[in-house]
Amino acid sequence: MSAAPTLDELWRSTPAATETFSPSRVASLPATARRYLEHAIAPGARLASAVRLSMHGEIKLQGWLPLTAEQVIRWDRGLIWRARVRTRGVTIRGFDRLVDGVGEMRWRVLGLIPVMSAAGPDITRSGAGRMAAESMWLPSVLCRPAVTWTARDAGRAQAAFTVAGEEVAVELAVDGAGRVESTKLRRWGNPGGEPFQYLDFGGLATREATFDGCTIPTQLRVGWYVGEPRFESEGEFFRCEIDRAELR
Repeated sequence: MSAAPTLDELWRSTPAATETFSPSRVASLPATARRYLEHAIAPGARLASAVRLSMHGEIKLQGWLPLTAEQVIRWDRGLIWRARVRTRGVTIRGFDRLVDGVGEMRWRVLGLIPVMSAAGPDITRSGAGRMAAESMWLPSVLCRPAVTWTARDAGRAQAAFTVAGEEVAVELAVDGAGRVESTKLRRWGNPGGEPFQYLDFGGLATREATFDGCTIPTQLRVGWYVGEPRFESEGEFFRCEIDRAELR
């Protein structure tokens, strides 16, 4: 088996998009889905298959800790998230990835001392849910024929598709202009060390920006039990702001 690609290799190997977006492409979708996609993708914008993100924010380990990170999502292969977390003057570096159907996490203090590693079917299944949730950072993939949209109500639509063999259904809540307000899906996970199970997971979006003709959420609060009181008290574990995005 060949070694998994690095973040930079995954990005560099992505072919440039050639198709462009036209509103006619989504004309048959439910009104809420159409409103979202027409807001998220400008006419004539490339229908990208990958995005590279730079971000900063906080992650909740025992307390909230600052982090910086880069991420590549390449829809036909997976994602790699590479981050640095600071705690008590020490830097923890590591990555989460789901590439070619295999999920893995590895984290080290000072790049040397292992503090956490995980792999296996549960990590892969959880990673597929994460990639599905983050499809809002690559909205062009949500207007592909393989995605089935269903209207929930005037402000919510659900996109059903498959990631790494996992069938997922992502619910997007959008405002009257099509801006994403929240996202939610059933994701495989074990918050708090509980046994793995499907739980509500997602994020609340409070800001957006446009990059290369695509408008994406750029300020988010992310965690388990989204939509429940438990999100505020124990579910939220990640806050981020996107500083830059490049699509290909």
